Amino acid sequence: TKHVIKNIQWTTGNNFTVERGRQQIEEYISTWEVHESWLHWSEFLQEEELKYSKRYHYRVCWSIPTRRKPIPRATASVYFVIELSKIKPATLPVEVFFTLESSRLIHRPEQCQFREKWLKDIIENKIILMERL
Repeated sequence: TKHVIKNIQWTTGNNFTVERGRQQIEEYISTWEVHESWLHWSEFLQEEELKYSKRYHYRVCWSIPTRRKPIPRATASVYFVIELSKIKPATLPVEVFFTLESSRLIHRPEQCQFREKWLKDIIENKIILMERL
């Protein structure tokens, strides 16, 4: 089956603020097809100054709390970076990419269909590891 890659209209460099970036990440992840039992929260982590750009780092932490276990045994984090170029016009949209906890693969919203299985795999692997220790 062909998946339609869902994306949002990202803000331009000149309209960017740290809070606007967090709101846009929330707006973007609302397009993901995840079961309603998943809950998440997002936070700004840090600003990184590079030669030709500034990067803003965020984390979105996911879990499935239940009535029996309101505090989940494990969580899965998705790390977002919003990059503002110092050389491209500020009227262009910001660059956005994200990685999953325990993975180096870089995903771009316009090129990637998010899969709920990725979150499940992270949590399952953590639980297996905890049980082994």
